[in-house]
Amino acid sequence: MKKVAVIGSGFSSLAASCYLAQAGNNVTIYEKNETIGGRARQLKKHGFTFDMGPTWYWMPDVFERFFKDFGKYPSDFYELEKLNPAYRVYFGSGNYITIEDTLEKICASFEKEEPGSSLKLRKFMVQALDNYNIAIKDLVYRPGVSPLELVTLQTMKKIGQFFSTVSEDVRKEFTNPKLISILEFPVLFLGAKPSATPSFYSFMNYADFGLGTFHPKKGMFSVVDGIKNLAEELGVTIKTNQNIEKIIVEKGKASGIISNGKKIETDIILSGADYHHTETLLEQKLRQYSENYWNKKTFAPSALLFYVGFDKKIERVDHHTLFFDVDFKKHSEEIYDSPKWPDEPLFYASFPSKTDISVAPAGKEAGIFLIPLAPGLVDIPELRVEYFEKIIDRFEKITNQEVRKYVIFKESFCINDFTTDYNSYKGNAYGLANTLMQTAFLRPKLKSKKVKNLFFTGQLTVPGPGVPPALISGKLVAGLIEKEKK
Repeated sequence: MKKVAVIGSGFSSLAASCYLAQAGNNVTIYEKNETIGGRARQLKKHGFTFDMGPTWYWMPDVFERFFKDFGKYPSDFYELEKLNPAYRVYFGSGNYITIEDTLEKICASFEKEEPGSSLKLRKFMVQALDNYNIAIKDLVYRPGVSPLELVTLQTMKKIGQFFSTVSEDVRKEFTNPKLISILEFPVLFLGAKPSATPSFYSFMNYADFGLGTFHPKKGMFSVVDGIKNLAEELGVTIKTNQNIEKIIVEKGKASGIISNGKKIETDIILSGADYHHTETLLEQKLRQYSENYWNKKTFAPSALLFYVGFDKKIERVDHHTLFFDVDFKKHSEEIYDSPKWPDEPLFYASFPSKTDISVAPAGKEAGIFLIPLAPGLVDIPELRVEYFEKIIDRFEKITNQEVRKYVIFKESFCINDFTTDYNSYKGNAYGLANTLMQTAFLRPKLKSKKVKNLFFTGQLTVPGPGVPPALISGKLVAGLIEKEKK
């Protein structure tokens, strides 16, 4: 039995802990914050409950596959509801497209917007499904150790899709700017500029239109809670308020950690904390990646988030509502090409209380607002105030209602908080972007090549950002650790 210390308690750490405990290891999680979940923590205030991080439950099959590995089902731990509509996208005042819960209904919405587009969408989705089956059922479960992992009969047939982009593919078929932005948004909000994301990532569109959007009752934190319960059932110990100050290395091997000034001996260290931060816990000569390396990487967005309690029900919005009434391309350039606070930001709003009565008092509404931002920007209170006013002005105008005067409270979370709470490099929210040169074996490795028995998991390593990839990352690294032991 090996003693394993896991740093951080986000999805990837929790998942890895389950697999490692199942394999017979003595596993302890050390979490620096008061509560577990990493970016998927919860905020509770005045009877309202907010998911602080992920709010979209996509790829239910990945969650099912995870729990199945332990002879369980998601329903053993939390209750899921498929959302209908999945989301609404506004393009101006009273001008919106609703994405419903089946491909048939979505095709009807596309056809209404642009005659002939439903046939194009069906064709696009055939490819997206094919990519999904190759990527999510196979490729993402490979540990990114060798380029040869990507070489299969299926991927060879798809080679062109690694060199063209999502944006090119979408624009080959569609001319309507509204439909284009709906098809491009999953990659923009979840990881990279559509014009820099390989076509192969169209599998995100299948996740969106083909599988649909779900809501776990009581929020995404109920999933965290479910995996925590599974981990404890398997014998994992979880300790909070544990700030890791150093990784101890003796004779080239990781042998312990220093947490809150106390030395803890261990056989194996697995970090689900920010990869860059984890390496700063090592002596310079033991770090695999230089500051220059990280600085040159393309990061997925950070975000400015607002958690708002409203003293009334909000009208003309759905559980998930996107506001694309401004230039989509310009905002993506302000994230990736010329990083700056956006002049006219796209934003997303979630009202979980539309679906789930447990997250807000009766007659009131819980609202989460998110503006994607370039990581590393200057984050000051005045800018947060300015941008809240900007989006609320637009929100009121577009949905034709007063909401500002019904705000009971609002809390913000931005770049500085990502840095402070999660030790996040440049305050990034989603990890490394899914560009061609940052895919699979080209991402930072799960295993340290300089320190024996030191491993990594999470959104800066394989397979990438998002909750389902985080669960997969946990499985991959646990597999590597077990392989090393033999």
